[in-house]
Amino acid sequence: MRRDFLKLAVFALPLGACVPRGEYEELQRAYRELQSRYTTDQATITMLEGRLKVTLTDRILFPSGGYRINERAREELHKMVPTLRGLQQTRVIVEGYTDTTPVSPEMRREGIASNLDLSSRRADTVADVLVSAGVPRAIVSADGRGEANPVASNATAEGRAQNRRIEVTLVGPGN
Repeated sequence: MRRDFLKLAVFALPLGACVPRGEYEELQRAYRELQSRYTTDQATITMLEGRLKVTLTDRILFPSGGYRINERAREELHKMVPTLRGLQQTRVIVEGYTDTTPVSPEMRREGIASNLDLSSRRADTVADVLVSAGVPRAIVSADGRGEANPVASNATAEGRAQNRRIEVTLVGPGN
């Protein structure tokens, strides 16, 4: 009896760690839809471990060192809205990142004292655009990460450009 229970427990553990089928299908649908709306120079879309991540470079969203977006950037974000609006079991987490370049004196005069502040404003701006376009407020959160988690070296202009990004992550409940 004990041996049968252990076999069942070992077999059930990996299945319990998986994303439920409904959530997986919802993320798969979102992945396909978003892949069709963005080119590779606009966004990188990846799916791993029950999370779908859309990484947008800052150059299509924000002016250098700023957090306000123009109409073109708004249009790029609106490409996500039809997909996000239809989500039922998924949270949308908007994270802003910067490079290590200090914020400008102009940004300091606006009350942005650090890259963490700047990344928070960028994440909030993106979240507000998504919500105002129809994504349910209840599923959207925003967080600034500043210089944390660089994806490239900050020693080169190309690396710094890669580090200045917005990540919109779709996560099923419980993740």
